Amino acid sequence: MTFDPTAITTLQTELTRHWHEVEPAAGGEDFLKLVQENHLRNFQLWHEEDVARRDDLGSERVHQAKRAIDRYNQERNNFIEEMDKLMVAELKPAESGVPKNSETPGMIIDRLSILALKEFHMAEETVREDASAEHRENCGAKLARILHQRSDLTQCLGELLQEVTEGRRTFGVYYQFKMYNDPALNPQLYGGAKS
Repeated sequence: MTFDPTAITTLQTELTRHWHEVEPAAGGEDFLKLVQENHLRNFQLWHEEDVARRDDLGSERVHQAKRAIDRYNQERNNFIEEMDKLMVAELKPAESGVPKNSETPGMIIDRLSILALKEFHMAEETVREDASAEHRENCGAKLARILHQRSDLTQCLGELLQEVTEGRRTFGVYYQFKMYNDPALNPQLYGGAKS
């Protein structure tokens, strides 16, 4: 199994465009299925965050958005961990004796996913007819920066994977242990609100 950073970012870009035209759904197989599932959660998070910031929808809709955000964020982190577990199994990184990367490949892929969403939405702002020319120009400059950052991060992922393959760097699976969704770990859920 190969892990091609350019193929991953291309897939994220294509899915972002496609999901703005049809009901989003993840497909793929094996590792790319995990990449798509992670990207789908970021896509859903992005749009629920937009809903949660609206003042005209009422408190119940904002409450529903907050619950969806929590769920999507938990699932997003779960898929980061699954990507990393699969890469550890496939790449067999060194257990010791080489520098350890603090950011895992799955975390980098997640950041690339978010940058794909930023790229799409910032590009929309550059052609918004109801916005000023200054707004469109500012967004064009931001879009250029996003594209540069995404290119840099894609290169960083490629270099990390190469160094792991060559035994010069390692990484592990970092579990997030999100506590806010777990009734056994969140005092507000297991003990109720205490005055």
